[in-house]
Amino acid sequence: MGPFEGEDPVAKAPKDVRRLAVVDAARAARVLSDVRSATLAGQRTRMAPRPVIGQSWERVLRSGVDPEHDVRAGLLSREELEQRRAASPLRHVLPVLREGLLSVADVARHIMVVADEDGRVLWREGHPSVLRNADRLGFELGADWREDVVGTNGVGTAAVVRRPVQVFAAEHFVRSHTTWTCTGAPVTDPRDGRLLGVVDVSGPLDTMHPATLAWVDSVAKLAEARLRELHLASLERLRTVAAPVLARLGGRAAVVDRDGWTAAVAGMPYTPRIALPAAAAPGRRWLPALGVCSLEPLAGGWLVRADEEAAPHGDTRIVLDLTRARRWSVAVSSGVGSWSQALTPRHAELLYLLAVHRSGRSAADLAAEVFGDPARTVTVRAEMSRIRRYLGAFLEHRPYRFREDAEVRVVLPNDPRDLLPHSTAPTVRRGRRASTAS
Repeated sequence: MGPFEGEDPVAKAPKDVRRLAVVDAARAARVLSDVRSATLAGQRTRMAPRPVIGQSWERVLRSGVDPEHDVRAGLLSREELEQRRAASPLRHVLPVLREGLLSVADVARHIMVVADEDGRVLWREGHPSVLRNADRLGFELGADWREDVVGTNGVGTAAVVRRPVQVFAAEHFVRSHTTWTCTGAPVTDPRDGRLLGVVDVSGPLDTMHPATLAWVDSVAKLAEARLRELHLASLERLRTVAAPVLARLGGRAAVVDRDGWTAAVAGMPYTPRIALPAAAAPGRRWLPALGVCSLEPLAGGWLVRADEEAAPHGDTRIVLDLTRARRWSVAVSSGVGSWSQALTPRHAELLYLLAVHRSGRSAADLAAEVFGDPARTVTVRAEMSRIRRYLGAFLEHRPYRFREDAEVRVVLPNDPRDLLPHSTAPTVRRGRRASTAS
Protein backbone atom coordinates (compact mmCIF):
# COMPACT_ATOMS: atom_id res chain seq x y z
CA MET A 1 0.00 0.00 0.00
CA GLY A 2 1.46 3.37 -1.07
CA PRO A 3 2.14 6.13 1.46
CA PHE A 4 -0.88 8.12 0.30
CA GLU A 5 -3.42 5.37 -0.31
CA GLY A 6 -6.50 5.89 1.79
CA GLU A 7 -5.47 9.39 2.79
CA ASP A 8 -5.42 12.86 1.29
CA PRO A 9 -1.84 13.56 0.26
CA VAL A 10 -2.45 17.29 0.17
CA ALA A 11 -3.76 17.25 3.71
CA LYS A 12 -0.54 15.50 4.78
CA ALA A 13 1.66 17.82 2.72
CA PRO A 14 4.35 19.79 4.54
CA LYS A 15 4.24 23.54 4.22
CA ASP A 16 7.66 23.77 2.52
CA VAL A 17 7.60 21.19 -0.26
CA ARG A 18 10.87 22.43 -1.72
CA ARG A 19 12.73 21.58 1.49
CA LEU A 20 11.04 18.18 1.59
CA ALA A 21 12.40 17.61 -1.91
CA VAL A 22 15.96 17.66 -0.54
CA VAL A 23 15.32 14.53 1.56
CA ASP A 24 12.43 12.91 -0.34
CA ALA A 25 12.15 14.22 -3.88
CA ALA A 26 9.70 11.50 -4.92
CA ARG A 27 7.21 12.33 -2.17
CA ALA A 28 7.49 16.06 -2.80
CA ALA A 29 6.85 15.45 -6.50
CA ARG A 30 3.70 13.43 -5.70
CA VAL A 31 2.39 16.18 -3.43
CA LEU A 32 2.92 18.81 -6.12
CA SER A 33 1.38 16.57 -8.76
CA ASP A 34 -1.83 16.41 -6.71
CA VAL A 35 -1.80 20.17 -6.20
CA ARG A 36 -1.25 20.73 -9.92
CA SER A 37 -4.01 18.35 -11.00
CA ALA A 38 -6.56 19.79 -8.57
CA THR A 39 -5.68 23.40 -9.36
CA LEU A 40 -5.84 22.97 -13.12
CA ALA A 41 -9.16 21.15 -12.74
CA GLY A 42 -10.56 24.12 -10.84
CA GLN A 43 -10.91 22.14 -7.61
CA ARG A 44 -10.20 23.43 -4.11
CA THR A 45 -6.93 22.34 -2.56
CA ARG A 46 -5.79 22.50 1.05
CA MET A 47 -2.39 23.60 -0.15
CA ALA A 48 -2.30 26.19 -2.91
CA PRO A 49 0.62 26.49 -5.29
CA ARG A 50 3.20 29.08 -4.36
CA PRO A 51 2.04 32.56 -5.49
CA VAL A 52 4.73 32.89 -8.19
CA ILE A 53 3.69 29.49 -9.59
CA GLY A 54 -0.06 30.01 -9.28
CA GLN A 55 0.15 33.38 -11.03
CA SER A 56 2.25 31.83 -13.77
CA TRP A 57 -0.31 29.04 -14.29
CA GLU A 58 -3.05 31.66 -14.65
CA ARG A 59 -1.06 33.50 -17.33
CA VAL A 60 -0.25 30.29 -19.18
CA LEU A 61 -3.87 29.13 -19.15
CA ARG A 62 -4.89 32.43 -20.73
CA SER A 63 -2.23 31.99 -23.41
CA GLY A 64 -3.69 28.61 -24.41
CA VAL A 65 -0.81 26.26 -23.55
CA ASP A 66 -2.00 22.64 -23.22
CA PRO A 67 -0.88 21.25 -19.83
CA GLU A 68 -0.96 17.67 -21.12
CA HIS A 69 1.01 18.12 -24.34
CA ASP A 70 4.23 20.02 -24.87
CA VAL A 71 4.55 22.21 -27.94
CA ARG A 72 7.98 22.65 -29.42
CA ALA A 73 8.38 25.79 -31.49
CA GLY A 74 10.78 25.61 -34.41
CA LEU A 75 14.45 25.66 -33.45
CA LEU A 76 16.63 28.46 -34.69
CA SER A 77 18.83 27.52 -37.61
CA ARG A 78 22.56 27.42 -36.94
CA GLU A 79 22.95 30.72 -38.77
CA GLU A 80 20.16 32.36 -36.74
CA LEU A 81 21.64 31.00 -33.51
CA GLU A 82 25.08 32.45 -34.31
CA GLN A 83 23.53 35.80 -35.23
CA ARG A 84 21.70 35.99 -31.90
CA ARG A 85 24.83 34.98 -30.02
CA ALA A 86 26.86 37.69 -31.75
CA ALA A 87 24.20 40.32 -30.95
CA SER A 88 23.66 39.31 -27.31
CA PRO A 89 25.53 41.29 -24.62
CA LEU A 90 25.54 38.06 -22.61
CA ARG A 91 28.38 36.77 -24.78
CA HIS A 92 30.66 39.13 -22.84
CA VAL A 93 29.85 37.50 -19.49
CA LEU A 94 29.96 33.81 -20.46
CA PRO A 95 33.30 33.40 -18.60
CA VAL A 96 31.67 34.75 -15.41
CA LEU A 97 28.69 32.42 -15.78
CA ARG A 98 30.84 29.40 -16.52
CA GLU A 99 33.17 30.05 -13.61
CA GLY A 100 30.31 30.59 -11.19
CA LEU A 101 28.04 27.74 -12.28
CA LEU A 102 29.63 25.00 -14.35
CA SER A 103 32.04 23.44 -11.87
CA VAL A 104 29.28 22.89 -9.30
CA ALA A 105 26.64 22.12 -11.91
CA ASP A 106 28.63 19.25 -13.38
CA VAL A 107 29.18 17.60 -9.98
CA ALA A 108 25.52 18.12 -9.04
CA ARG A 109 24.28 16.71 -12.38
CA HIS A 110 22.97 20.05 -13.59
CA ILE A 111 23.31 21.93 -16.83
CA MET A 112 23.74 25.66 -17.33
CA VAL A 113 21.46 27.28 -19.86
CA VAL A 114 21.70 30.88 -21.09
CA ALA A 115 18.70 32.28 -22.98
CA ASP A 116 18.19 35.69 -24.57
CA GLU A 117 15.43 38.17 -23.77
CA ASP A 118 13.09 36.33 -26.15
CA GLY A 119 13.54 33.02 -24.30
CA ARG A 120 15.69 31.46 -27.03
CA VAL A 121 18.35 29.07 -25.72
CA LEU A 122 21.70 30.45 -26.94
CA TRP A 123 24.19 28.47 -24.85
CA ARG A 124 23.89 25.18 -23.00
CA GLU A 125 26.66 23.32 -21.17
CA GLY A 126 27.06 20.82 -18.35
CA HIS A 127 26.67 17.17 -17.42
CA PRO A 128 26.44 15.00 -20.60
CA SER A 129 23.64 12.72 -19.37
CA VAL A 130 21.57 15.71 -18.25
CA LEU A 131 22.10 17.35 -21.65
CA ARG A 132 20.64 14.21 -23.25
CA ASN A 133 17.64 14.37 -20.90
CA ALA A 134 17.17 18.01 -21.80
CA ASP A 135 17.14 17.07 -25.50
CA ARG A 136 14.19 14.78 -24.83
CA LEU A 137 12.30 17.71 -23.29
CA GLY A 138 13.07 19.98 -26.23
CA PHE A 139 15.40 22.04 -24.03
CA GLU A 140 17.85 22.41 -26.91
CA LEU A 141 20.01 25.07 -28.49
CA GLY A 142 17.79 27.49 -30.37
CA ALA A 143 14.60 26.33 -28.60
CA ASP A 144 11.93 28.85 -27.57
CA TRP A 145 11.26 28.60 -23.81
CA ARG A 146 9.02 31.58 -23.30
CA GLU A 147 6.38 31.03 -20.66
CA ASP A 148 3.50 31.53 -23.10
CA VAL A 149 5.01 28.90 -25.42
CA VAL A 150 6.10 26.04 -23.12
CA GLY A 151 4.39 26.92 -19.84
CA THR A 152 5.81 27.64 -16.40
CA ASN A 153 9.59 27.09 -16.36
CA GLY A 154 12.78 28.57 -14.96
CA VAL A 155 13.65 30.49 -18.12
CA GLY A 156 10.32 31.86 -19.31
CA THR A 157 8.79 32.57 -15.91
CA ALA A 158 11.92 34.31 -14.60
CA ALA A 159 11.82 36.54 -17.69
CA VAL A 160 8.18 37.49 -17.05
CA VAL A 161 8.42 38.22 -13.31
CA ARG A 162 11.94 39.68 -13.62
CA ARG A 163 13.24 37.95 -10.51
CA PRO A 164 14.85 34.56 -9.70
CA VAL A 165 12.44 31.63 -9.84
CA GLN A 166 12.82 27.97 -8.91
CA VAL A 167 10.37 25.56 -10.57
CA PHE A 168 10.30 22.04 -9.16
CA ALA A 169 8.53 18.94 -10.50
CA ALA A 170 4.78 19.52 -11.03
CA GLU A 171 5.20 23.24 -10.52
CA HIS A 172 5.95 23.05 -14.25
CA PHE A 173 2.74 23.61 -16.18
CA VAL A 174 3.29 20.99 -18.89
CA ARG A 175 3.18 17.39 -17.65
CA SER A 176 6.23 16.19 -19.61
CA HIS A 177 8.39 18.75 -17.77
CA THR A 178 7.38 17.56 -14.29
CA THR A 179 10.36 15.19 -14.01
CA TRP A 180 12.61 18.24 -14.08
CA THR A 181 13.78 21.00 -11.76
CA CYS A 182 15.07 24.35 -12.97
CA THR A 183 16.19 27.59 -11.40
CA GLY A 184 16.47 30.76 -13.46
CA ALA A 185 17.56 34.32 -12.74
CA PRO A 186 17.17 37.29 -15.08
CA VAL A 187 20.24 39.20 -16.24
CA THR A 188 19.46 42.85 -16.83
CA ASP A 189 21.40 45.66 -18.45
CA PRO A 190 22.97 47.58 -15.53
CA ARG A 191 22.69 50.80 -17.52
CA ASP A 192 18.92 50.91 -17.93
CA GLY A 193 17.41 47.77 -16.39
CA ARG A 194 16.49 46.24 -19.77
CA LEU A 195 16.16 42.45 -19.73
CA LEU A 196 19.09 40.84 -21.56
CA GLY A 197 18.22 37.23 -20.89
CA VAL A 198 18.04 34.50 -18.26
CA VAL A 199 20.67 32.19 -16.82
CA ASP A 200 19.24 28.85 -15.68
CA VAL A 201 20.49 25.76 -13.87
CA SER A 202 18.43 22.62 -14.55
CA GLY A 203 18.47 18.91 -13.89
CA PRO A 204 16.51 15.83 -12.77
CA LEU A 205 14.23 16.01 -9.75
CA ASP A 206 16.72 14.57 -7.28
CA THR A 207 19.21 17.36 -8.02
CA MET A 208 16.94 20.00 -6.53
CA HIS A 209 18.13 22.06 -3.55
CA PRO A 210 16.59 25.24 -2.08
CA ALA A 211 20.00 26.98 -1.98
CA THR A 212 20.24 26.78 -5.78
CA LEU A 213 18.01 29.85 -6.07
CA ALA A 214 20.41 32.11 -4.15
CA TRP A 215 23.40 30.57 -5.95
CA VAL A 216 22.08 31.25 -9.46
CA ASP A 217 20.91 34.74 -8.49
CA SER A 218 24.32 35.65 -7.08
CA VAL A 219 26.07 34.54 -10.28
CA ALA A 220 23.58 36.54 -12.38
CA LYS A 221 24.40 39.62 -10.30
CA LEU A 222 28.13 39.01 -10.83
CA ALA A 223 27.44 38.97 -14.57
CA GLU A 224 25.59 42.29 -14.31
CA ALA A 225 28.51 43.78 -12.35
CA ARG A 226 30.89 42.65 -15.10
CA LEU A 227 28.69 44.28 -17.74
CA ARG A 228 28.82 47.54 -15.78
CA GLU A 229 32.63 47.35 -15.67
CA LEU A 230 32.78 46.80 -19.42
CA HIS A 231 30.43 49.74 -20.04
CA LEU A 232 32.49 52.15 -17.92
CA ALA A 233 35.72 51.00 -19.58
CA SER A 234 34.17 51.52 -23.02
CA LEU A 235 33.08 55.07 -22.14
CA GLU A 236 36.54 55.86 -20.83
CA ARG A 237 38.10 54.79 -24.14
CA LEU A 238 35.55 56.90 -26.03
CA ARG A 239 36.34 59.85 -23.76
CA THR A 240 39.96 59.87 -24.92
CA VAL A 241 38.71 60.15 -28.51
CA ALA A 242 36.17 62.84 -27.58
CA ALA A 243 38.48 65.26 -25.78
CA PRO A 244 40.39 66.65 -28.80
CA VAL A 245 37.24 66.66 -30.97
CA LEU A 246 35.15 68.67 -28.49
CA ALA A 247 38.03 71.05 -27.71
CA ARG A 248 37.91 72.57 -31.19
CA LEU A 249 34.14 72.90 -31.47
CA GLY A 250 31.84 75.74 -30.46
CA GLY A 251 28.21 75.47 -29.37
CA ARG A 252 26.50 72.50 -27.77
CA ALA A 253 27.96 69.09 -28.53
CA ALA A 254 28.34 65.64 -27.02
CA VAL A 255 30.14 62.42 -27.77
CA VAL A 256 28.08 59.30 -27.08
CA ASP A 257 28.51 55.58 -27.63
CA ARG A 258 26.42 53.64 -30.16
CA ASP A 259 23.59 53.31 -27.63
CA GLY A 260 23.59 57.01 -26.74
CA TRP A 261 25.44 56.79 -23.41
CA THR A 262 27.37 59.99 -22.89
CA ALA A 263 31.18 60.00 -22.75
CA ALA A 264 31.73 63.78 -22.79
CA VAL A 265 29.90 67.07 -23.43
CA ALA A 266 30.80 70.66 -24.34
CA GLY A 267 28.66 73.78 -23.98
CA MET A 268 25.76 71.91 -22.36
CA PRO A 269 24.87 70.17 -19.10
CA TYR A 270 25.91 66.54 -18.79
CA THR A 271 23.11 64.00 -19.23
CA PRO A 272 23.83 60.28 -18.81
CA ARG A 273 22.18 59.26 -22.07
CA ILE A 274 20.94 60.93 -25.24
CA ALA A 275 18.18 58.99 -26.98
CA LEU A 276 19.25 58.19 -30.54
CA PRO A 277 17.10 57.03 -33.47
CA ALA A 278 16.56 53.27 -33.67
CA ALA A 279 18.82 53.09 -36.74
CA ALA A 280 21.19 56.01 -36.25
CA ALA A 281 22.84 57.34 -39.40
CA PRO A 282 24.94 60.41 -40.24
CA GLY A 283 22.96 63.58 -40.98
CA ARG A 284 20.46 65.92 -39.37
CA ARG A 285 18.07 64.36 -36.91
CA TRP A 286 15.66 65.49 -34.21
CA LEU A 287 16.67 64.14 -30.79
CA PRO A 288 14.37 64.44 -27.76
CA ALA A 289 17.06 65.83 -25.47
CA LEU A 290 18.53 68.42 -27.83
CA GLY A 291 16.17 69.13 -30.73
CA VAL A 292 17.60 69.25 -34.25
CA CYS A 293 21.15 67.87 -34.32
CA SER A 294 23.76 66.62 -36.72
CA LEU A 295 25.20 63.13 -36.16
CA GLU A 296 28.77 62.40 -37.20
CA PRO A 297 30.34 58.95 -36.73
CA LEU A 298 33.29 58.46 -34.40
CA ALA A 299 35.21 55.31 -33.53
CA GLY A 300 32.88 53.54 -31.10
CA GLY A 301 30.14 56.16 -31.12
CA TRP A 302 28.77 59.46 -32.41
CA LEU A 303 29.53 63.15 -32.29
CA VAL A 304 26.22 64.93 -31.66
CA ARG A 305 26.14 68.66 -32.52
CA ALA A 306 23.01 70.60 -31.55
CA ASP A 307 21.44 73.20 -33.85
CA GLU A 308 19.44 76.07 -32.41
CA GLU A 309 16.22 75.19 -34.22
CA ALA A 310 12.81 74.47 -32.79
CA ALA A 311 11.38 70.99 -32.71
CA PRO A 312 9.67 69.90 -35.93
CA HIS A 313 5.90 70.15 -36.09
CA GLY A 314 3.29 68.15 -37.94
CA ASP A 315 3.36 64.55 -39.20
CA THR A 316 4.29 63.23 -35.77
CA ARG A 317 3.07 59.81 -34.69
CA ILE A 318 3.44 58.44 -31.16
CA VAL A 319 2.69 54.77 -30.50
CA LEU A 320 2.38 53.52 -26.93
CA ASP A 321 2.80 49.73 -27.06
CA LEU A 322 1.37 47.97 -23.97
CA THR A 323 0.94 44.52 -25.51
CA ARG A 324 3.72 42.65 -23.69
CA ALA A 325 4.03 42.70 -19.92
CA ARG A 326 7.21 44.38 -18.71
CA ARG A 327 8.19 45.16 -22.30
CA TRP A 328 6.19 48.32 -22.76
CA SER A 329 7.56 50.97 -25.11
CA VAL A 330 6.83 54.29 -26.76
CA ALA A 331 7.84 54.95 -30.38
CA VAL A 332 7.97 58.37 -32.05
CA SER A 333 8.04 59.00 -35.80
CA SER A 334 8.50 62.49 -37.20
CA GLY A 335 9.84 64.23 -40.28
CA VAL A 336 13.42 64.07 -39.03
CA GLY A 337 13.61 60.52 -37.74
CA SER A 338 12.14 57.80 -35.58
CA TRP A 339 13.09 56.25 -32.26
CA SER A 340 11.65 54.11 -29.51
CA GLN A 341 12.10 53.95 -25.75
CA ALA A 342 11.52 51.06 -23.35
CA LEU A 343 9.27 52.07 -20.46
CA THR A 344 9.35 51.38 -16.76
CA PRO A 345 6.05 50.30 -15.18
CA ARG A 346 5.50 53.80 -13.78
CA HIS A 347 6.25 55.57 -17.08
CA ALA A 348 3.99 53.18 -18.99
CA GLU A 349 1.20 53.95 -16.52
CA LEU A 350 1.64 57.73 -16.72
CA LEU A 351 1.78 57.80 -20.52
CA TYR A 352 -1.34 55.62 -20.75
CA LEU A 353 -3.19 58.11 -18.54
CA LEU A 354 -2.10 60.99 -20.78
CA ALA A 355 -3.09 59.05 -23.91
CA VAL A 356 -6.59 58.52 -22.50
CA HIS A 357 -6.90 62.11 -21.25
CA ARG A 358 -5.67 64.03 -24.31
CA SER A 359 -6.74 67.38 -22.85
CA GLY A 360 -4.12 66.89 -20.14
CA ARG A 361 -3.75 66.14 -16.44
CA SER A 362 -2.19 68.23 -13.71
CA ALA A 363 0.45 66.85 -11.37
CA ALA A 364 -2.22 66.61 -8.66
CA ASP A 365 -4.57 64.73 -11.03
CA LEU A 366 -1.86 62.20 -11.87
CA ALA A 367 -0.86 61.82 -8.21
CA ALA A 368 -4.48 61.09 -7.27
CA GLU A 369 -4.77 58.52 -10.10
CA VAL A 370 -1.48 56.72 -9.50
CA PHE A 371 -1.03 56.99 -5.73
CA GLY A 372 -4.52 57.78 -4.52
CA ASP A 373 -3.05 60.97 -2.98
CA PRO A 374 -3.20 64.30 -4.88
CA ALA A 375 -0.52 65.71 -2.55
CA ARG A 376 2.21 63.51 -4.02
CA THR A 377 2.97 65.98 -6.80
CA VAL A 378 6.73 66.03 -6.16
CA THR A 379 6.99 62.35 -7.08
CA VAL A 380 4.86 62.83 -10.19
CA ARG A 381 6.88 65.84 -11.36
CA ALA A 382 10.11 63.91 -10.92
CA GLU A 383 8.80 61.03 -13.04
CA MET A 384 7.42 63.38 -15.70
CA SER A 385 10.78 65.15 -15.84
CA ARG A 386 12.41 61.80 -16.62
CA ILE A 387 9.81 61.08 -19.32
CA ARG A 388 10.47 64.47 -20.92
CA ARG A 389 14.13 63.52 -21.33
CA TYR A 390 13.13 61.16 -24.13
CA LEU A 391 9.84 62.70 -25.34
CA GLY A 392 11.09 66.28 -25.18
CA ALA A 393 8.84 68.82 -26.90
CA PHE A 394 6.33 66.13 -27.85
CA LEU A 395 5.15 66.20 -24.23
CA GLU A 396 3.86 69.49 -22.86
CA HIS A 397 3.13 70.54 -19.28
CA ARG A 398 0.76 72.82 -17.34
CA PRO A 399 -1.09 70.54 -17.70
CA TYR A 400 0.89 67.49 -18.75
CA ARG A 401 -0.30 66.30 -22.16
CA PHE A 402 0.83 65.06 -25.54
CA ARG A 403 1.33 67.82 -28.09
CA GLU A 404 -1.97 68.56 -29.83
CA ASP A 405 -0.70 68.06 -33.39
CA ALA A 406 0.72 64.60 -32.64
CA GLU A 407 -1.19 61.46 -33.56
CA VAL A 408 -1.22 59.22 -30.46
CA ARG A 409 -2.09 55.54 -30.69
CA VAL A 410 -2.24 52.99 -27.85
CA VAL A 411 -1.71 49.30 -28.69
CA LEU A 412 -3.43 47.15 -26.05
CA PRO A 413 -2.79 43.52 -25.01
CA ASN A 414 -5.06 40.82 -26.43
CA ASP A 415 -6.39 39.97 -22.97
CA PRO A 416 -7.69 43.14 -21.23
CA ARG A 417 -6.66 41.74 -17.85
CA ASP A 418 -3.06 42.13 -18.99
CA LEU A 419 -3.35 45.92 -19.36
CA LEU A 420 -0.72 47.29 -16.96
CA PRO A 421 -1.47 44.62 -14.34
CA HIS A 422 0.61 46.46 -11.72
CA SER A 423 -1.55 49.58 -11.90
CA THR A 424 -4.38 50.43 -9.52
CA ALA A 425 -5.21 53.72 -11.26
CA PRO A 426 -8.98 54.11 -11.79
CA THR A 427 -8.50 54.99 -15.48
CA VAL A 428 -6.52 51.79 -16.04
CA ARG A 429 -9.11 49.69 -14.21
CA ARG A 430 -11.83 51.21 -16.37
CA GLY A 431 -9.76 50.40 -19.44
CA ARG A 432 -9.60 46.75 -18.41
CA ARG A 433 -13.36 46.61 -17.80
CA ALA A 434 -14.22 48.43 -21.02
CA SER A 435 -12.04 46.11 -23.10
CA THR A 436 -13.61 43.07 -21.45
CA ALA A 437 -17.14 44.36 -22.06
CA SER A 438 -16.43 45.06 -25.70
